[in-house]
Amino acid sequence: MKFFYEFERKFNKYAIPNLMYYIVILYAVGLAVYVVNPMMYWSIYQNWLCIDGRAILHGQIWRLFTFLIYPPSFGMFRFTTVFMGIIALFMYHSLGQTLENVWGSFRFNVFFFMGMLAQGLASIIGYLVFKQNWLLTTGFLNSSIFLAFAMYFPDAEFLLFFVLPVKAKWLAVAESAVYLYSFIFGSAADRCELIVSLANILLFFCMTRNYKRFAPKEVKRKYDFKREMKIRPMMITRHRCAVCGRTELDGEELEFRYCTKCEGNYEYCQDHLYTHQHVKRESRENGAQE
Repeated sequence: MKFFYEFERKFNKYAIPNLMYYIVILYAVGLAVYVVNPMMYWSIYQNWLCIDGRAILHGQIWRLFTFLIYPPSFGMFRFTTVFMGIIALFMYHSLGQTLENVWGSFRFNVFFFMGMLAQGLASIIGYLVFKQNWLLTTGFLNSSIFLAFAMYFPDAEFLLFFVLPVKAKWLAVAESAVYLYSFIFGSAADRCELIVSLANILLFFCMTRNYKRFAPKEVKRKYDFKREMKIRPMMITRHRCAVCGRTELDGEELEFRYCTKCEGNYEYCQDHLYTHQHVKRESRENGAQE
């Protein structure tokens, strides 16, 4: 949308680079405090840090940010809490950093801060509409990051239980099924938080899409061009993915980038730019000798 591009142009310089790095630090602090003293952690978090619609409306605005001290994973025992928590920290840092590399720092900042405000809005709605005091966490905020990643990289693989490779799109389908179950059989807090979180994702993607190519004038221009092109000459492609072999002729929306970590002129499409195996000079020489 045009207003978003104008907004990005004016405020792009204020974007926080590597935002997920600082978010993960907050997660790690919360995880460390919980492991040391769980009772103290819950007491401080519930009384002063979590998102509380009633407290926010009474001036405790800091809760919109301090709730991020809630780590993305807990376990029944301290060892499992530390083990799963560290894995979750590395995973969400990787997901967030990848999205920032694809979108840019400003757009990732907008996406994440919109998710934070969505959590606060859901809590305020619970207090004003349902007359309930909902204490919300970072669960749906983290899930929105994963769903956004799965939309851009559906074929990226994750090791389920560290053994079974599963593509991101199937994990996203399973997670969506869980959300649907929570929406049908869950509480009012689950439903409201889910609706607001999904609305945040849809709103962000609607704001950042380029709708110019769907304009009637542009559609007619493309149609007339294809109709007049009776004979299509052989075209020399300028870009080719070193993994899948796709070129710019395979799709108008395909983007290609060179990898700075590969030794040589290796170009990759957006689906393999962050998932390919880096090419090193030693491996090429060993392959040539064989």
